[in-house]
Amino acid sequence: MAYSRMLRAGGAVFTLLALAVGCTSTPDFTPKPKGYNRIDLPPHAYQMLAPGHPYRFEYSRHAKVLRDSSYLAQPHWINIYYPTLQANVQITYADLAGKPQLYGKLLEDARKLTSKHEIKATAIDENVLKTPNGMRISVFELQGEVPSQFQFYTTDSTKHFFRGALYFRTATANDSLAPVIEYVKQDIVRMLNTLQYQ
Repeated sequence: MAYSRMLRAGGAVFTLLALAVGCTSTPDFTPKPKGYNRIDLPPHAYQMLAPGHPYRFEYSRHAKVLRDSSYLAQPHWINIYYPTLQANVQITYADLAGKPQLYGKLLEDARKLTSKHEIKATAIDENVLKTPNGMRISVFELQGEVPSQFQFYTTDSTKHFFRGALYFRTATANDSLAPVIEYVKQDIVRMLNTLQYQ
């Protein structure tokens, strides 16, 4: 009996000691807010695409023009690649002259390529923009964890079909990439507003 009383007394002392030490040494805890990696974006600056294509436009000075190297690539398919942002605007072009069936096929392909992302997209907003030189451009903004966040095409239905899509060569989530997506979209709008056919 005396032994069990000693154990109880010792346990009570230990508990009081643990509470006293625990209460005095616990620092104030404040959870950190959710944050994203800091991305330094350079000021927008533009240059004209070099001759050699049936189209021309202004594109970012922070990007490189690379020839499309895929096995499907045609002569005037290019990539506007941002090395520091891991962003890529894929441009495809088709000459429709004398090929009336090609127009319908390319129009259908452009829609299919956008709708392929419906599985992961939380929204797809379609708008038609009119450029200062009178071109009408169909623009698709995709939201959610999709591989392409911005797509567009423009055509005069008889001679030119110009299409593009924004992709990122990174596994970073789109909400973290939001400032970069907006930055590149601004460059794409500049590209489209300065687009001319040769």
